[in-house]
Amino acid sequence: MKMTMDSGEGAYQVRSYGPGRIQVNQGVYTTSLVLSPDTLISEWAPQRLEELTASHLDTALELEPEVVLLGTGERQQFPQRELMLAFISRGIGLEVMDTASACRTYNILMSEGRKVVAALIVEPS
Repeated sequence: MKMTMDSGEGAYQVRSYGPGRIQVNQGVYTTSLVLSPDTLISEWAPQRLEELTASHLDTALELEPEVVLLGTGERQQFPQRELMLAFISRGIGLEVMDTASACRTYNILMSEGRKVVAALIVEPS
């Protein structure tokens, strides 16, 4: 799926998404990543939602977002309740969706100037 949103203040925009890969600006990534308008953390460890731990989510929380978009791979799946509580206790929004939807939503929120972080699981193809 190709995305063509060019507006927004952020340096990092999702240009396309497909099974097993995400294009951010001119780079193509085949591993999970964390993305904000001004930060790209490639090779984020979880390859599947079942591997996600609190320390993985700390990577997103350290960027001090208003909202975190958790892309859970090819389909929407919810993480363990305990992992979601870290966001609630800090007053940070957490939206859980499939990775394709998280990519689209990230571009929209980023273009609006929101402090958004996308934690995107890219399942191996």
